[in-house]
Amino acid sequence: MSKAEKTKQHIIEKTATLFNTKGYISTSLSDITQATGLTKGSIYGNFENKDEVAIEVYKYNAGLLGKTLSRSFSDEYPKALDKLHAFVDFYRKNWKFVFSNGGCPIMNAATEADDSFPALKNQVKKSFELWMSKISTAILEGQKKGEIDKRVNAEQYASLFIMLIEGGILLSKTMGDQSFLNHALDKITHMIDHELNILPS
Repeated sequence: MSKAEKTKQHIIEKTATLFNTKGYISTSLSDITQATGLTKGSIYGNFENKDEVAIEVYKYNAGLLGKTLSRSFSDEYPKALDKLHAFVDFYRKNWKFVFSNGGCPIMNAATEADDSFPALKNQVKKSFELWMSKISTAILEGQKKGEIDKRVNAEQYASLFIMLIEGGILLSKTMGDQSFLNHALDKITHMIDHELNILPS
């Protein structure tokens, strides 16, 4: 990496949690300089403006989450149902890490950037589309292999899983009680075992 690339990466990494906890709009340039130890001139020497920093930080935060979640859908789990269970288990095992870093970066950005930050909203849309694609692809593969009921609508279940998880995270974080997320994950597990599974347990 060049010196400029290293500086940009330093800025992104040092402000990743800051943007996710304080907000992509509320985080100020002064917050960025304090977190990075750099001057305003250095920040603007690497990014056009604060919005560009926010976009790149969102990509970084969403990318970290996506990279970790992608393991659930890898060849490590040959069966589709195992992939879906691994996806649920990720949230059971990592909810403390997600909460300590401000919650789900996709949901946080989505609620904040709705109409006030179109460029960020577009990035969030891409993240949700990618997430839904991974889940629905796993379901479709399971249907081809005879593991999952062919009457199941893969896209509908993919979106439902996301809605349940994001809602569970939101309530658990707001109420300070992880049971809301656990209820959502239990519901998804039940759907996997009793609605998707061709041979319900």
